[in-house]
Amino acid sequence: MNILNLIRIAFRALLRNKLRAFLTMLGVIIGVGAVITMVAIGQGSKESIQSALSNMGSNMITVSPSSNINGVRIAGSSFQTLTEKDIVALKRGTQYVSDLSPYVSARGQAINGALNWPTQMQGVSLEYMDIRKLTLKDGIMFTNEDIAVSAKVCLIGQTVIDNIFPNGENPIGKIIRFNRIPFQVIGILSPKGQSTFGQDQDDIIIAPYTTVQKRILATIYYQNIYASAVSAEMTDPAVNEITDILRTSHRLRDTEDDDFQVRTQAELISTLSSTSGLLTTLLTVIAGISLVIGGIGIMNIMYVSVTERTKEIGLRMSIGARGIDILLQFLIEAIIISITGGIIGVFVGLLSAWLVTFFLSWPTIISDTSIVVSFIVCGITGIFFGYYPAQKASRLDPIEALRYE
Repeated sequence: MNILNLIRIAFRALLRNKLRAFLTMLGVIIGVGAVITMVAIGQGSKESIQSALSNMGSNMITVSPSSNINGVRIAGSSFQTLTEKDIVALKRGTQYVSDLSPYVSARGQAINGALNWPTQMQGVSLEYMDIRKLTLKDGIMFTNEDIAVSAKVCLIGQTVIDNIFPNGENPIGKIIRFNRIPFQVIGILSPKGQSTFGQDQDDIIIAPYTTVQKRILATIYYQNIYASAVSAEMTDPAVNEITDILRTSHRLRDTEDDDFQVRTQAELISTLSSTSGLLTTLLTVIAGISLVIGGIGIMNIMYVSVTERTKEIGLRMSIGARGIDILLQFLIEAIIISITGGIIGVFVGLLSAWLVTFFLSWPTIISDTSIVVSFIVCGITGIFFGYYPAQKASRLDPIEALRYE
């Protein structure tokens, strides 16, 4: 009996029990759809993270204070190791760094008349705008003279404007208060929207770092130092250069560990992408369990089919059908169920990924590899779980099968 006849017989057998065949496919449909959706979410998240961090400057370098406790290095803004002396040393000694900016920040209430809004004030230098790729929508940037005299001037983000200037009033030139300290608004930052991590990038106030240090935090230390390498290719030499200069500035002996941490965007991208990839793999494995469950469903229903059609098998054998013909007949049925479920599952996965993006605004990227692998897995599932019931059918004794009630 040729393969085409076996395929026709398999299709007719499945069409006789449409609902049962569909319910058997359901496990495969859910499994394939879940795998494609999970991979799409994972790929979209990874791409979004890389894009967001690259937009902040692929050659950006962050220096943070840190401390060593029992040999374990702990980073945090509460440690005080970075000062003006470090900025001076870096400006004098670096060849691969184009921009440097101290960074301090404080949480508080931005107040305009009777209106107030909890936000963050960031104290930075002029170079911070280039390092973080920030631009002004209106107004002017503060000057080096403002930094020298700790002037009470600031730039504000769109979210702050929306909450303390809700009537469309132009805030340029107006006086607002931050933790009871008056600041004159001299500029408006261009909107940037939410970051990949869900943080509102427009909910900020930017002021000279000396102003935040002296008038709000009352400290001489920096929470971070932001730098920009002359190019993305020079990031690693810049990191080594910064490390050597800061070790000298902090008078650390060769046997002592750094009391600071230097991180690049490449490291952050790598770390976050690795974490995202791990979560994607975990979710995909969990989704893949549905495929195994679907395969068990196929095996179960094929056993039922063999039992129901025992007389039919005996009749076919009695008129000349070989064991291999019977085995292929039932195996083809299992493969058809699995592949058909896989095709429907692909469409379910594509639709699910679109719905996730549409309703939850999560980025998704459909991977061609996930679709191809899903089809391959579906074929293997049909063969693996359909073979044993098909083999059992092919080994039936024709006389006993004809007598079966």
